[in-house]
Amino acid sequence: MTVLKWLVVVAACGYLIGLAVLFLAQRSFLFPIPQTVRTAPDAAGLGAAEEHLLTTADGETVVVWHVPAKPGHAVVIYFHGNGDFLAGLVGRFRDITSDGTGLVALSYRGYAGSSGRPSEQGLLWDAAAAYAFASARYGVDRMVVWGFSLGSGVAVALAAEQRIGKLVLEAPYTSITEVAGAAFPFLPVRWLVRDQFRSDQRMARVTVPLLIMHGARDSTISIGLGERLFALAHEPKQFVRFPNGGHNDLDDYGAVATARDFIYGNLK
Repeated sequence: MTVLKWLVVVAACGYLIGLAVLFLAQRSFLFPIPQTVRTAPDAAGLGAAEEHLLTTADGETVVVWHVPAKPGHAVVIYFHGNGDFLAGLVGRFRDITSDGTGLVALSYRGYAGSSGRPSEQGLLWDAAAAYAFASARYGVDRMVVWGFSLGSGVAVALAAEQRIGKLVLEAPYTSITEVAGAAFPFLPVRWLVRDQFRSDQRMARVTVPLLIMHGARDSTISIGLGERLFALAHEPKQFVRFPNGGHNDLDDYGAVATARDFIYGNLK
């Protein structure tokens, strides 16, 4: 019995230590920041883009890439995933802008040339700066907010507070708490997650046309979370399921073309 008691004590201590590590290191998991080096758009292969430095409400400096929209075209305000950086998305940005659609792509604080350290509130301040930049140049009806993965939470928060034309969510979630709960079912993540990105609570305030795209084989963010978020959304709304799609490969199945059809009114 003494040995058994010691085993229980050791296991309990290990569990508590694990909780402490997860709590203290959670932002390094949520915001892995794959690239901190600032790369100019032309050096990355997107010569059509202009680089701008924006100042956020709390005094940080964030990078945006801007491809001006051609007359009669929309402009996409793009919020990337937690493991992305602008120079690594050049191929996607070329596809998005190939028909004259404009682009305002944000590098979050701490990412690829932007100052500061990421947090939920920090990313929302970054998004507000990107929105102010876009709204100074384009009318509301032309602005399409597109959020991928982590960026879907940023996109929903912005769309819930600001006037935009349309909203595109790719591989979205209801909340980071739900994503973390699926990844760590044995931990009380509801009490540990600091940056929750509660899209489920904000979606009721989104009233613009919505497109959600999700891969049925997404092992990072379950399509079930995307479906639950869709159920909370107002009409008009459309959900496109990619049966063979995972998390990062939806371009292989026509995600950009699907979004373009939605933006310009051709998606059925």
